[in-house]
Amino acid sequence: MNCRYFQSMAFLELEVMRLGLDRGSNAYVVILREKDGERLLPIWIGQAEAEAIVIEMHQMHRERPLTHDLCKNIIVQLGATLLRVNVTSIVARTYHAELHLASRDGSVVVDARPSDSIALALRFSAPIFASEELLTTALLEEAEAISEMDPAVEFRPMSPEELKSYLENLRPEDFGKFRL
Repeated sequence: MNCRYFQSMAFLELEVMRLGLDRGSNAYVVILREKDGERLLPIWIGQAEAEAIVIEMHQMHRERPLTHDLCKNIIVQLGATLLRVNVTSIVARTYHAELHLASRDGSVVVDARPSDSIALALRFSAPIFASEELLTTALLEEAEAISEMDPAVEFRPMSPEELKSYLENLRPEDFGKFRL
């Protein structure tokens, strides 16, 4: 990517709005919403990443660290922290993201999948940003699917038993409708 173009891109802060299941592809979708705005950015993700996001959103902790917990522990043990996540582009229907890390030795930008980046951002309480162009594109291309979604779900900590009960009682229509 041309560095001059990258530096001129406008990034807007997003927040995780909800997770859903695309019934057409049977894939999970994380919906990011523009902070203090209306535009959305849906990103299709794998089951493991969806679980990692849900676990952190509901502040559930496992006895042993899962992959994203391990990544956080490695970053922290190396004396670094996650400053922010940028969802930078979409190429051939694949989103790209970056982890912006800072340590006593300087800063580093690491190429990463958005799903892993979101899971780590939640663990570090780091902000998530996306190129404004992605939000506009997502709004135009996904307007039909997004308009069929339920309003935002407010997340609160759940015990493991509450989360298990919640997941067991979900119906397919609770996830909304999405198209690729």
